[in-house]
Amino acid sequence: MWIQPEEVLLAGALWVSERANPFFILQRRRGHGRGGGLSGLLVGTLDVVLDSSARVAPYRILLQTADSQIYWSIACGSSRKEITEHWDWLESNLLQTISIFDNDEDVTTFVKGKISGIIAEENRLKQGDEQEEDCGKFREAELKMRRLFGMPDEEKLVNYYSCSYWKGRVPRQGWLYLSVNHLCFYSFLLGKEVTLVVQWTEVTQLEKNATLVFPESVRVSTRDTEHFFSMFLNINDTFKLMEQLANIAMRQLLDNEAFAADRSLPKPCKTLKNVSALKRDLDARAKNERYRTMFRLTQDERLDGHTDCTLWTPFAKMHVVGQLFISNNYICFNSREEDLCQLIIPLREVSIVEKADSSSVLPCPVSISTKNKMNFLFANLKDRDFLVQRISDFLQRTPDSSWGDTSSDLLQPKSGFKSASSSTPLSSSAGSESVHRGRHYHPGLPTASQGLLQLYHRDTPEDLGPKAVSSNEGEDERGAPERGAVNEMATHPGYYGDLVEQAMGLCSLATEEIERDLHRSMPEHRAFQNETGIAALRRVLTAYAHRNPGIGYCQAMNIVTSVLLLYCPEEEAFWLLVALCERMLPDYYNTRVVGALVDQGVFEELTRAFLPLLYEHMQELGVISTISLSWFLTLFLSVMPFDSAVLLVDCFFYEGIKVIFQVALAVLHDNMDALLSCSDEGEAMTILGRYLDNVVNKQTVAPPIPHLHALLTSGDDPPPEIDIFDLIKSSYEKFGSLRSDVIEQMRFKQRLKVIQSLEDTAKRSVVRAMMTESAFSIEELEELYCLFKSKHMTSCYWGSSSSAAERHDPSLPYLEQYRIDPAQFTQLFTALAPWICGANTATLSARLFRLLDQNQDGLVNFKEFITGLSGMYHGDMTEKLKLLYKLHLPPGNSHKAHLSPKEKVKDYRYYLRMWAKEKEPKTETIKDLPRMNQEQFIDLCKTLYNMFSEESLEQQLYHSIATVASLLLRIGEVGKKFNNGSKKTEDAQAPSPTPQSEEGLSEGASGESQVCRALAEAQLEPAAPQTSDEETKDDTSVSSYSVVSSGSLQCEDIADDTVLIGGGEQRRGSVLDVDWSITFEQVLASMLTEPPLVDYFEKKRDIQSKMAACKAQRAVERQTSSASDHELTQHSI
Repeated sequence: MWIQPEEVLLAGALWVSERANPFFILQRRRGHGRGGGLSGLLVGTLDVVLDSSARVAPYRILLQTADSQIYWSIACGSSRKEITEHWDWLESNLLQTISIFDNDEDVTTFVKGKISGIIAEENRLKQGDEQEEDCGKFREAELKMRRLFGMPDEEKLVNYYSCSYWKGRVPRQGWLYLSVNHLCFYSFLLGKEVTLVVQWTEVTQLEKNATLVFPESVRVSTRDTEHFFSMFLNINDTFKLMEQLANIAMRQLLDNEAFAADRSLPKPCKTLKNVSALKRDLDARAKNERYRTMFRLTQDERLDGHTDCTLWTPFAKMHVVGQLFISNNYICFNSREEDLCQLIIPLREVSIVEKADSSSVLPCPVSISTKNKMNFLFANLKDRDFLVQRISDFLQRTPDSSWGDTSSDLLQPKSGFKSASSSTPLSSSAGSESVHRGRHYHPGLPTASQGLLQLYHRDTPEDLGPKAVSSNEGEDERGAPERGAVNEMATHPGYYGDLVEQAMGLCSLATEEIERDLHRSMPEHRAFQNETGIAALRRVLTAYAHRNPGIGYCQAMNIVTSVLLLYCPEEEAFWLLVALCERMLPDYYNTRVVGALVDQGVFEELTRAFLPLLYEHMQELGVISTISLSWFLTLFLSVMPFDSAVLLVDCFFYEGIKVIFQVALAVLHDNMDALLSCSDEGEAMTILGRYLDNVVNKQTVAPPIPHLHALLTSGDDPPPEIDIFDLIKSSYEKFGSLRSDVIEQMRFKQRLKVIQSLEDTAKRSVVRAMMTESAFSIEELEELYCLFKSKHMTSCYWGSSSSAAERHDPSLPYLEQYRIDPAQFTQLFTALAPWICGANTATLSARLFRLLDQNQDGLVNFKEFITGLSGMYHGDMTEKLKLLYKLHLPPGNSHKAHLSPKEKVKDYRYYLRMWAKEKEPKTETIKDLPRMNQEQFIDLCKTLYNMFSEESLEQQLYHSIATVASLLLRIGEVGKKFNNGSKKTEDAQAPSPTPQSEEGLSEGASGESQVCRALAEAQLEPAAPQTSDEETKDDTSVSSYSVVSSGSLQCEDIADDTVLIGGGEQRRGSVLDVDWSITFEQVLASMLTEPPLVDYFEKKRDIQSKMAACKAQRAVERQTSSASDHELTQHSI
């Protein structure tokens, strides 16, 4: 690439000149390529160990003048091809021009200006695609990474670090390259080269540890091996970036969405040197994620900036030191001392922001007033004017809130335990009138405007008495509203109503599951024993399934939603469900409940840390994994009495997931002695079940609703009751040291294990299902599945004709979830198929793809792929010939465009019909195959001719196929006479569209000559480029033949040892005999007469070597990428 001209004082040091003219010199770095001796090894080693490895390209072009001792570097290149293009451009465009200059200074000025202009033009063209340009040093490192590891241009380097890679007991000093999708390492020490490439999607564990063997190292674990890296300059930054990239890869496995830079994040004021734009984007993303986690905000919240300051706290009568955060919807403050103070002010509640008078006590203060007459005083702000201006800008973009709720999450001291009864209200206490006045749903929409509990007690208050009514109505004011839900509802007026209207009447798999579970949602509660409660629950669940089809509906969502509907109106319940599924319990309610499994692993780790003795015993019984899933999925609502569980839900909305972990640990702690004495899983489950059934809320006056489990297992002596308030208080006292950031870190480690475990389970399920439908072994199916999935995942980040989300449907069986497009299918076909047809391989692959793509959506799943591959490897001669025969009939030879997934919308009924068809017995016989016309037969002969080009007995095979083709042509001619005689009357009346009955337009060349010319054309197609050795070979394969022109002889006049060449133009100008046709039985019978053909199709093929070559393809690509100029040294790894 062209670079800004830089002075070079010593042109010969560490470089070898390869080309030169009066003005330019092309040089190669010593140690790059073959030869170089000891000096080359030393230079290569220094380049890798020192920073020059990244910024010194192996080739460069220097500008020189006769009278000057100074050289100017104007171009560099990672390969000979790249630098040669620049050299040729200079010779053809500049050399003649600068030769007429009289002054050497003018030459230097002209060339430098020209190169600078080229670079400026390139940058201008790139501005549309890359808004932020990386520095030159980093771009050179990225080019070197792509050259070393064979990566395409789509692979983006994030950062690179100097470190040591432990290969055995010997550390190899080199460079670690962290890209979006791969971890790569390269080392070159005294001729010994080490190259490592690990996909982030294959990482099962990342751990930073320090041992005697590996001091302060990072361990990267995959399914097969472990890699250790040490001697980092800043191991913490490196490890954080590794964690972030691995987490992005896990999201790819879950969602199949490619990584995209977040352009909405703020850019740093100062551009850091040698840091890529992508690294800055990831740093901003990580900082934004920490901000959202700290204050539990929505996913679309974007941190604009933060600064140190102090906040006056009336409850403590002191100025609290901390940090102020500004985002697009909130002003937040967090104290430096942990759990002392936290403040969240929604911008929609801010009325006045003004600068107060400075003093020695309060320097640079800012006062913020809210609509409910609260005032907050911040001081010690470094850039007060800029801060006020940024808040004003955000306030101008914030729409005025017309909703009656002003109970924003304002100043609150954070304490270890917060009683649920003292929480801020769940909804506005202004009364039902204000709620009606500010509602966001459509007036005509049948939506519950109050909590179902209020509606229920309003209708039948006499059932429980006035004390019960007042107590239960008071419960509507328990639990702080999830701040993101309140803000989303205020900023999206009418959104829920629109969703309900759009989802009405739609039929899908999610809606059927919802209808099935509606009457199972708290059937013991009278609020859901009538159509009012059931209809409200249906609308909320259906609206959410329509909003987020990726989740749709999952069991346990109905139980949580039922509780939300009891205490708040429908719209609030909907937004709380959004907060629950998308933020507070991430990935809990997808098809594989990944989030619940992750938290189950976190709970096991916490149990091992806090209750080690109990952990070991329960691991032996296998109890933890059994009990914790239902606890987390339903937030204890399904295992605890209702009046007690709702208090936990209240605390959960205030404190987050840590409350659930604390209570779960407290339950195990209270039952430790009984659990340690258990001898089996059933006994432990009974103990915990009876304990949770007797957790009561003694402050409620409503009669308790016992669980069926409690009625069945109570026994003669009921266990003592446990007050829910005592249980919550005990959990804070014993396990209150849990921190949310620690839990998030543990979640990351468990997420790697869980997702990789689920992927392994999916692979085993696929292999078991395909064992009965293919003849491949278990090991072969596992390898093929990994290759197929790898091809699918590669398209997620390296681009494809269709997006990854369209090609991955998690609702389908594992066999059909991953799908590939024609381009990817061709790559796998070329690497794995036993039928390689030279230049026609792509054509044969496209035909097989169309044949396997039965639903014509332009995608093929793993089951279809294995079906086609198994037929080629394990079918008998009849099955293989039948497959070849069908490839040359429609739809195999059809070139019509398939419908893309966007053009053809499929619902679950479509897939049910497809599954039903697959279960139907297939009774197709060879007699059911349609007849083949002459054009299709010529294509078949051409395919067979190309298939034999790499066989050891190709001469005998060519002779056999020529004999069979001649025989079949005569059979077709005889059949044509019978068909013409029987259908003469119909042909005279109207031409039929079928090839068998169409009239011939011309007598043209005979069918035999057409086949001869087709074979000749197949022979003359360009083959793969040959090396110089192959070009100098004596052509012994042709010398044994008589070479004649196909235009001079008829096919019956050609001897058996003759190969036809030429005649391609005549064939294209000829007219085919449209009345000619043959059947598959005739093709099979003719093939059976030739032993070479029988041996060829009956020969068993081994796919192991093909798969091994396919797995090693990355290494081959790396060699090809860096050895295009035949300069690669032998690898010693």
